[in-house]
Amino acid sequence: MSTSFGFLTAARQALVWRSRSGAPGPTALLAALCWALSISPVLAAETLSGAGSSAAALLYRAWGQAYGQQHQVTLNYEASGSSAGLKKIRAGEVAFGASDVAPSEAELQRDQLVLVPTFVSGAVPVVNLPRVPRGRLRLSGELLADIYLGRLTRWNAPELQALNPDLTLPDLPIRPIARSDGSGTTYYVTDYLSRVSPAWQSQYGRQTQIAWVDSVGRAKGSQGVVQAVQDTVGTIGYVDFNYVGEYGLNPAQLRNAAGVFVAPSMAGFRAALRASDWVSKGDFHAPLTQRPGAASWPIAMGSFVLLPRVSAQPEATERALRFLMWTLLKGDTVVEGLSLVRLPDSLQAQAFKALSTVSDRQGRALGAIAFSSMTR
Repeated sequence: MSTSFGFLTAARQALVWRSRSGAPGPTALLAALCWALSISPVLAAETLSGAGSSAAALLYRAWGQAYGQQHQVTLNYEASGSSAGLKKIRAGEVAFGASDVAPSEAELQRDQLVLVPTFVSGAVPVVNLPRVPRGRLRLSGELLADIYLGRLTRWNAPELQALNPDLTLPDLPIRPIARSDGSGTTYYVTDYLSRVSPAWQSQYGRQTQIAWVDSVGRAKGSQGVVQAVQDTVGTIGYVDFNYVGEYGLNPAQLRNAAGVFVAPSMAGFRAALRASDWVSKGDFHAPLTQRPGAASWPIAMGSFVLLPRVSAQPEATERALRFLMWTLLKGDTVVEGLSLVRLPDSLQAQAFKALSTVSDRQGRALGAIAFSSMTR
């Protein structure tokens, strides 16, 4: 861990040194101009392709815009869902895939993929209920499971009213909305429900895609869930937290593992991260859901990018590596501006080290080449 952390620190210092060394003086200015002229014809024509997580789409597009302004690279990111992102990177159709679900170590070895964590957020139930103030509705995991199992069908049901004695819940049918496509957000929601509801665990368990009961409406992608919830009174859906603020949605509170009702927040996601094996053991396959602690949000979720360990398309992969290294070194402000949680420095260092292992079929260390191009 200490070696990786030192590597990341050295990378940041190198970039700072480069910017400071270009201070006034004809030699430095001429060198900088020559360097810019030497790379601008290549950068002007560059495009970068990625696909996958719709929960992460706002971030990758914001990163792409900021990076593109500095490096003349256009990011084409397809928010097709985590399952589709995994399929596309396995097939070599994109330079990087994005998934909110980490493939197992066996799958990574089989497909020769490198897994790189990018940020932490949370899945959030959102509702469209008249006269219910924003952020005031309380739900337990057990009742949320019953809603999506089709067992709890009206908003003024006694079980819901008992959790919300200060609210007058409307006499309306509950209209649950869920993802129709393979989704990392669905994976984390169902992982949470499996931990708190024996009925859910027995019927569905933890999955990226569910054969929902007939009472559950379907929508494709996070954007589709947002639209369905906004359009219909009485709906409940689930989205990544960054969509809540972006579209002014009404989030529900959830009861966490400590028995405390908490509102979704960056602080709650950080608390869950700190209480996980991500931090204590560097295990990115460890769960972030239902972590201990009074402040922890119970459906915290990670997000990842995947690249080929040995690339058959080295130019595209090197382009992706430069972009992803930039996000680790300079992208934190964008992350936090979208109400997402940046990785702690120790985890960023592990991510940087993973990127450095990528090579091409001739054995060239593409990670090292990409880093060198950033610091020269």
